Amino acid sequence: MRNPRTLALALLLLAAALFGCGRSGSPPVKGPQPEDLPVYRVDTAFRLPDSPTWERARRRGHLVVGAKEDQPYMGEKDPASGRYSGFDIEIAKMMSASLGFDPKTIEFKTIASANRETALQNGQIDYYVGTYTINDNRKKQVGFAGPYYMAGQSLLVRKDEKGIDGPGDLAGKKVCSAAGSTPYQRLQKDFPEAVLVAYDTYSVCVDNLLTYQVDAVSTDDSILLGYAAKVPDELKVVGRPFSKEPYGIGVPRGDNALRFALDDALAAQEKNGNWKKAYEATLGLSGQSAPTPPAIDRYPAS
Repeated sequence: MRNPRTLALALLLLAAALFGCGRSGSPPVKGPQPEDLPVYRVDTAFRLPDSPTWERARRRGHLVVGAKEDQPYMGEKDPASGRYSGFDIEIAKMMSASLGFDPKTIEFKTIASANRETALQNGQIDYYVGTYTINDNRKKQVGFAGPYYMAGQSLLVRKDEKGIDGPGDLAGKKVCSAAGSTPYQRLQKDFPEAVLVAYDTYSVCVDNLLTYQVDAVSTDDSILLGYAAKVPDELKVVGRPFSKEPYGIGVPRGDNALRFALDDALAAQEKNGNWKKAYEATLGLSGQSAPTPPAIDRYPAS
């Protein structure tokens, strides 16, 4: 290949192949098709004057929703178009419609796990939908509607991994999770012999797994199944889930009017079939059939 132009073309094609394969970065963006997603009817007559959060959104003209951007089939942002997609994003959209706002007007903001409570407390977002586990400690800082989905902590490893079949095999292994997340805290408490590595996002954890810098990634199975589904020849989820993670919609603590309105909206969207349709068009692409939604916990006003 002595022709300089031919050589240059070959190098360009090689570079494209290397960058396109995804081995040196996160699995490629591959989400739901817009035409497969439900269309949510906007309740134009809805009013919620007892909610200061809803009133601010009404004056603004749209909702500001916190989300994740690096969780395939749950909450993912296309870097080219800026569009968010996934099951959590669909939950946010159906809630918007129920609250009287066109889902197309939602302003999504990517908020890291460690910053969720602060974002809600400071009014940076109106509510948060992003694999947000409901627990008693968090209820002291924010409110929760739902749960709308029940996940469980699990492990993601490379396809050629032979030594990790479950959490009992983590001693001395480098395990990556998101800083401030419930899965990271559980690993610290229940599996102290694991060597923990923390980053702000799971996509960085997966990058490190693909490049052999860590041995496993641990978080909720819903997130891990999405990553494994994108590169099934390189990654796999092992073992059974070793926790129960009820996902809720985070709201400012004390705004019980908004919390209860979201509980009502979830119940209605589950009943009319939108919840199942949204699941099948997003998280269902990982191969898992739609489960029965968990019972909504309308805990007393605080």
